[in-house]
Amino acid sequence: MFQRTHSFINIPMLARVIGWLLLIETAFMSIPLATSIIDSCTDTMSFVISMFITGVSGLLMTLIRPGSKEMGRREAIVLTASVWVVFSLFGMLPFLLSEVFDSFTDAFFETMSGFTTTGATLLTSSETVSKSIIMWRCVMQWIGGMGIILFTLAVLPMLNYQAGIQLFNAEVTGITHDKLRPRVSSSAKGLWLVYTLLTLLLIVLLSFSNMSFFEAVCHGLSTMSTGGFSMPDMSLHLWDTDYVRIVICIFMFVGGINFALLFKTFTGKFKGLLKNDALKWYLIVVALFYTIMALNILNQGTYTNARDIFLDPMVQTISVISSTGITDPQITHWSSLSVCIILVMMFIGACAGSTAGGAKIDRIIVIVKFIKNEFYRMLHPNTVTTVRINGNGTPTGVLHKSLAFMFLYLLVIVIGGLLLVATGLNAQEGFFYALAAISNTGLDSEILGLNFSYVMLSDSAKWILASIMLIGRLELFTILLIFTYTFWKK
Repeated sequence: MFQRTHSFINIPMLARVIGWLLLIETAFMSIPLATSIIDSCTDTMSFVISMFITGVSGLLMTLIRPGSKEMGRREAIVLTASVWVVFSLFGMLPFLLSEVFDSFTDAFFETMSGFTTTGATLLTSSETVSKSIIMWRCVMQWIGGMGIILFTLAVLPMLNYQAGIQLFNAEVTGITHDKLRPRVSSSAKGLWLVYTLLTLLLIVLLSFSNMSFFEAVCHGLSTMSTGGFSMPDMSLHLWDTDYVRIVICIFMFVGGINFALLFKTFTGKFKGLLKNDALKWYLIVVALFYTIMALNILNQGTYTNARDIFLDPMVQTISVISSTGITDPQITHWSSLSVCIILVMMFIGACAGSTAGGAKIDRIIVIVKFIKNEFYRMLHPNTVTTVRINGNGTPTGVLHKSLAFMFLYLLVIVIGGLLLVATGLNAQEGFFYALAAISNTGLDSEILGLNFSYVMLSDSAKWILASIMLIGRLELFTILLIFTYTFWKK
């Protein structure tokens, strides 16, 4: 009989759950397969074989019968960390089989970039790949936007009784996690329902533009997931209409809002929306940075019409702070101040609980209010202060975790930057790419005016960045905790 000890990791149960996850990934592969069949692409068999390998592997793993179905916090952390790697390993099969990439490293990098919604790509032209490959890239980031584990909690209610809350907390971004419903699976369904409905609405709206239905779907999946993968070498300037820019701008902004808050709004609970501090700060930060960038463009004289001053800076501001990463071709002419603002926005990110990357505005609020209190305590040493968020006091544990997160966030950027410099990049390139990876923004260093791109990275640099992308997507602790002695200590 299976005897569980305090330090034991229930590997058979983990393998079985991963098997179910692989079956889900197989089902998602049917979308690009259908695209391939409809468009008569040459890589139909690549997806058939990929689905067969992934499906059979998943099925065999689901046949494992563990002695115990118990899953605790350790299993939740290991499962959450490992499933993103497993999904990427199987998800890259279509790239290899269709010979889009002839390198294991390149295929893994592109896939990890997709699932983590980083959007850093090694593809340079849409003409070199089929529509089915483009669709698979978009589907990957859409899955990763709301979360692989979260989707599993929604469709496999059995996990609600097996470390469901630990799995929920390990993957969903944020400093706190409020369940929407008593059952974790119901909360997961609610979040995915809002995410899906918003995506469908965006696709419909884009279909009324000069985009084809395929292009609308790709941009819909890319925008709502704030991933940035749409169609290689294609920017919004190819659909030169204010309508497209405004629609995408609105939904990028919505993608940066806490989806739990959006769910409550969908159910008629508007009170939380009006009193949410993170949303207020999000609006203020976007307005502030947009104003600075617009005034800077006006001052530099790098504009030809009103759109260059009023609309393009807004699209760029929301794109960066939401970590979508869509860039304006003229951004290199916006002066150094605009580039510095973009770097700051990459670091900050949008709201916790959204599909955006970055350190998250929620943590910035906690730390700023904590610093404010400390200044006050210097003048009034006997005063008892508390950090209040949404009108409520913040537990000390949340404050400590926010401070620890910010320290680790900076540490990963520093260490990652140094490792990238060691692979041959200069300091500007190394630290920029480390920031782009951990913030899941995926911007290229060309915005710095450097003649360098992801394609030019060495294999070692790509593996470093792929690792940082995963660390950033799972918000540091879930990944880094596995490498601590305490995690494995009996």
